[in-house]
Amino acid sequence: MPATIREFVDRTTDPPIRGFLHRPEAASGDALILTHGAGSNANAPLLVALAETFSAAGFTVLRCDLPYRQTRSFGPPGPGDAARDRAGLKNAVAALQKLMAAPLLPAVGRSGDFPNPSSGKIFLGGHSYGGRQASMLCAEQPDLVSALLLLSYPLHPPRRPEQQRTQHLPDLRTPTLFVQGTRDPFGSIAEIEQALEMIPAKTKLLTVEGAGHDLGFRGKAKKEELPKLVFAELINLSRLSS
Repeated sequence: MPATIREFVDRTTDPPIRGFLHRPEAASGDALILTHGAGSNANAPLLVALAETFSAAGFTVLRCDLPYRQTRSFGPPGPGDAARDRAGLKNAVAALQKLMAAPLLPAVGRSGDFPNPSSGKIFLGGHSYGGRQASMLCAEQPDLVSALLLLSYPLHPPRRPEQQRTQHLPDLRTPTLFVQGTRDPFGSIAEIEQALEMIPAKTKLLTVEGAGHDLGFRGKAKKEELPKLVFAELINLSRLSS
């Protein structure tokens, strides 16, 4: 049976939490928080596709809007938004931890060719800017989540390879899966591989041939096989790091 999807809002925290919660009928006890890039929101097609794939495997998934997006319905984040956006992600993790502590349905009746990830883990993922903030948060708090998913990490602005966004990477001790297109102007595969050498945690790079910064999810276009590949690689990385 498909997961139920409902709006999720918690205004008791500062920053508040806003997004969409996918609850599988047969929950595994694992959870994933996903957030968006600088010009997008929680309804980004890539995030929806990943949420559907993970929830089909028993994950509870929260697609959340970062605090800056809750304040402004369009446009990029401002220079002063980053710290508050990280605080919003931290609140989202705490909300999922509280939610997952509630009684769960037994993990039975699942279908599909997924590994069984029943382990009670919480993962954090983000696309571009959202992934960068998630990685900075995990560098500050290494035990916050079990693994990190970075989709199209913005290693540097396009055509400005000298402006590397790597200062926090030597402090990143959370197992991390990078998913990068081979035509991403924010970081080539060679540049990402070099950045991975700075990270003391276990890492894996999943390359998407021919994809740009959107990883093939632009408008109605989508790479149908990508979400399952991401799921399998993230679960495998998490197991190897346990």
